Amino acid sequence: MSLDLAFGIARTGLLATQQALANVSQNIANARTEGYTRKQVDMSATAWAGQPMGVRAGVAARTVDAALVNERNARAADAAAAGLRERLLGGIEAAHGTPEAGDTLADGVGALQTAFLALRDSPADSGLQRAALGAARDLASRFNDVARAVAGAREEAHTGIAAEVALLNRQLRAVAGLSAEIVATRASGASTAALEDQRDAAIATLSESLPVRPIARADGGVTLVAGGLTLPLDPNRDVFGFAQGAIGAASFHGGAGTLAGVTLQGTDVTARLSGGRLGEMLRLRDETLPRFAAELDVAAASLAARMDAQGLRLFTDGAGAVPDVAQPYAAPAGGQLGFAALMQVSASAAQDPRLLRDGTHAVAASPGGPTAFTPNPPGGPAGFTGLLDRVAGFALGEEASAGNPWPAFASGGLGPDGTLSSPFFAPRGVAGFAAALAAAQVADRAAATEAKDRATGLRDGLDARFAAQSGVGTDAEMAAMVQLQNAYAANARVMNTAQEMWDLLLSIGR
Repeated sequence: MSLDLAFGIARTGLLATQQALANVSQNIANARTEGYTRKQVDMSATAWAGQPMGVRAGVAARTVDAALVNERNARAADAAAAGLRERLLGGIEAAHGTPEAGDTLADGVGALQTAFLALRDSPADSGLQRAALGAARDLASRFNDVARAVAGAREEAHTGIAAEVALLNRQLRAVAGLSAEIVATRASGASTAALEDQRDAAIATLSESLPVRPIARADGGVTLVAGGLTLPLDPNRDVFGFAQGAIGAASFHGGAGTLAGVTLQGTDVTARLSGGRLGEMLRLRDETLPRFAAELDVAAASLAARMDAQGLRLFTDGAGAVPDVAQPYAAPAGGQLGFAALMQVSASAAQDPRLLRDGTHAVAASPGGPTAFTPNPPGGPAGFTGLLDRVAGFALGEEASAGNPWPAFASGGLGPDGTLSSPFFAPRGVAGFAAALAAAQVADRAAATEAKDRATGLRDGLDARFAAQSGVGTDAEMAAMVQLQNAYAANARVMNTAQEMWDLLLSIGR
């Protein structure tokens, strides 16, 4: 081997080692930087005509398992969705109260029944009449509070959809811009590792809103797929759209509904979006929370209707009307939709508590329903108990009259569009139904918490695995630096020795 060749080989070794040392230094400096992955510079020997020519360092590349990254993003999306669901349903659970505190809807029905039983023992007691009226007001207020909590959670989900769509568009534009830069940089032969880290971070943020599966292209670009949809990547425009608008108890999406859906380049794709915060918000807005509201409405409307059927118009809406529970839930003429939020003690009962003893109107007997009833007339017996027996025994019980059970509570045809169903068996008594709906709604929150904990645990485990595979281990990097420094010193010695030999040869020649 000539001295020129030895000198050249040592020089390439110095340059390659210098590049590798710079890469190791960068790894160590960014060991705690969020989203940074370990970079590696591979070296390869070069030769010409069978003669070694030295060593060449490649561009810095990442050591990343794409399948692991995708699974990690999927679990993060699950955790984000479950966390959102837990938070929104937690407010509804708080509004429901607890049996231990005695402030649930079922407790309110029980307190009303107890008040009527106490009044039956002393029908003329004006204090007991006012106490029964107070129990009715408390129960109406409890229905109002829970219904408003449900409506507030639905409003928050609806508003949140707009924010998630805006986030989606920002991240898609970011991914598009980074992909274009990666393609151009790769074509020039430079390293794209740092840009790929940035793109992965953008996709991870995007996936918490809407789970996407990236498909790598040969040129360094990427195709994003979500729910069978290929997402357009354009750095200069938004591809998702959402017209927020107002939301009310009768609002729904689809068909003749007034709620906007999420569009992709102008096409409504709401039904194809699931998972992540966006999918969960759509699910809450269009399924879970309308069902919760309907169950409350059915309970409140049935209570008012059963009281009215026995001869006491105790609960009405703001206009003094009692819902017609024989009609479908969403029928406008039925007055059930939204009733729980409007429910109040009737103006007549509020003004004259004696009506809770005497009754407000006559009732005609109906086959399989309540028996006939005539109110206690003005100046009638102070010890009148006819209505009190009907209210405590039948309106708040499971039968309309002896041997005739009340019709079952509606468990299907719920929601503003009539497409939803309750997931539980409904008892026939109002108190039992109120307890069942509260248990089901609280169980939904508990299930969300369990799902969040499970998804978070899986995500954290995948994070640890990713950090072990692709993160920077400072001990390993320091060991690599020592090896590279030794290699640098060895190449320097070769160059120094070659220089000394040249100097010796030149001195001999002189």
